[in-house]
Amino acid sequence: MKLLHIDSSILGDQSVSRELTGAIVARWRDTAPDLDVVARDLGSEPLAHLSGAALAGQDAAEAARGEAALREFLDADVVVIGAPMYNFAIPSSLKAWIDRIAVRGRTFRYTADGPEGLARDKRVIVVASAGGIHDGQPSDFVEPYLRHVFAFLGVDDIEFVRAEGIGLSPEHRTAAIGRAHATLPVPLRKAA
Repeated sequence: MKLLHIDSSILGDQSVSRELTGAIVARWRDTAPDLDVVARDLGSEPLAHLSGAALAGQDAAEAARGEAALREFLDADVVVIGAPMYNFAIPSSLKAWIDRIAVRGRTFRYTADGPEGLARDKRVIVVASAGGIHDGQPSDFVEPYLRHVFAFLGVDDIEFVRAEGIGLSPEHRTAAIGRAHATLPVPLRKAA
């Protein structure tokens, strides 16, 4: 089984989303010792934002980086994504990654009946962290956007772990992290 671990926070060791994605990956490793984990840190090594030259295939180096990101996604059975809220939405580095994986003919296609996602049979787990409280509020553009993108790509197994209010006070931060740890998804065990 292959797991793709994506972090996009720029906060390093202070990042709540990184702590929680790390805990999810550790839980999966404990359950499946032969798990193949590929990690991509968009906070410290972001992909370039999509450009006309990259889209037209005129920048070979950038095309190779985009193909590598796409291949990691396509090869993964499980994708764990750290998606902190920056100014009500995902970090621009995470959007740049999405621009590399949302590729016509590879992860979706247009048909006479409308778009069809081609990236089925994946489980996506998103850690959504925020300084304020946004769950279900009009100010939350993280979860609706990511649900829409992955549904468009054909992923129907997506779940969210939320840690909100972490910027309100140290007590709020501790409580939010504790609640999030208590709701971390459990890997599915295969029947013997």
